[in-house]
Amino acid sequence: MSSSTARTLSPAAAARPPVPRRLRPARCTGGSAAAAETITAAPARVTTVSNRGDTLPICRVLNGMWQTSGGWGPIDRDVAVDAMLAYADAGLTTFDMADHYGPAEDLYGMFINKVRRERPPELLEEVKGLTKWVPPPVKMTRKYVEDNINRSRKRMDVAALDMLQFHWWDYSNPGYLDALKHITDLKEEGKIKTVALTNFDTERLQTILENGIPVVSNQVQHSIVDMRPQQRMAELCQLTGVKLITYGTVMGGLLSEKFLDTNVSIPFAGPPLNTPSLQKYKRMVDAWGGWSLFQALLQTLRKVSLKHGVSIATVAVRYILNQVFSFASTPSWLHDCDVFIHGSGTNHDLSFWLLVEQTSVAGSMVGVRLGLSEHIKDTNAIFSLELDEEDMNSITEASKKGRNLMDIIGDCGDEYRA
Repeated sequence: MSSSTARTLSPAAAARPPVPRRLRPARCTGGSAAAAETITAAPARVTTVSNRGDTLPICRVLNGMWQTSGGWGPIDRDVAVDAMLAYADAGLTTFDMADHYGPAEDLYGMFINKVRRERPPELLEEVKGLTKWVPPPVKMTRKYVEDNINRSRKRMDVAALDMLQFHWWDYSNPGYLDALKHITDLKEEGKIKTVALTNFDTERLQTILENGIPVVSNQVQHSIVDMRPQQRMAELCQLTGVKLITYGTVMGGLLSEKFLDTNVSIPFAGPPLNTPSLQKYKRMVDAWGGWSLFQALLQTLRKVSLKHGVSIATVAVRYILNQVFSFASTPSWLHDCDVFIHGSGTNHDLSFWLLVEQTSVAGSMVGVRLGLSEHIKDTNAIFSLELDEEDMNSITEASKKGRNLMDIIGDCGDEYRA
């Protein structure tokens, strides 16, 4: 890694969050710049995450494959692969998985081979497989990292991983920097196309960027109930060009008509919380404000959904995709920082982009129960849904009636490190 990948800050800036590099904001392909920076126009289907010369186009709604890891029902592999083809044929071409999501990487390998055999080259080019590596906090040697990356490449049957999203459990162990440097080296060797993170907080993302790691995105929990990413994380991301990929956006199904006008606290009175996701996000509801306040939020979402003829879940995802970040003024800690804009390597006047609202969320996850159920129609409706200012304001007002989970849980990813 060359010494030119980082800039040294002046002593006055040492205590402030530095910004290693300002990159060109990701632009949606197939849409104008204005479409990427407004809260009302329909979003383009595809956007690009990037850092320096690394770029990856992804669908703005990703097919989340966590549900293949167990707890949602049995998976028939052939049926699951056919279901993946149906999603891809419908334009939902980005799949998110992990090394520990049961057979997810193997299913992707079967799927991508079927795409190669049975679909035109254009679809093969559009399909993207994003995976995660979640290692134990052991010594991160080059061999250990490479062996694990090669295992994912073999399972997914690809020469290079489209995106490797890295997770680390214990921040007190600085081995995550060693791992990411090895991952970056493997990217330079052609085994990985883009480097990303999952569930890292703002402080550690800043440290990683300072160390010259070309991170394109950070995958974090984000929903109308959990707006933590729009606080410290969004500010750093907008200054550096890193994008957010969100999961938990429909809260495992809690943000749906199924749970409207129900009382899950009374046994058998409401739908069962019978999946790991429903149980997890019910705990988030409790921390945010409880079931009664959540019902008021669902009522607000239902009113908006009826207005537009879509589902509550569709509104919930579109609201998060609409999230923008703008600076009313230059952050005080930024004045003494050397900021690279568009990778030019020179300082620029920040005002031309600090005052522009920019999308902070590149894409949001919607879980897929492959072969068990499908929601292609509702998912595709996200791309044509246009929430107006009244819609956005009413949802924001309902969201703010709950507690700020930053005060209760901490920053992004802290729920996994309590």
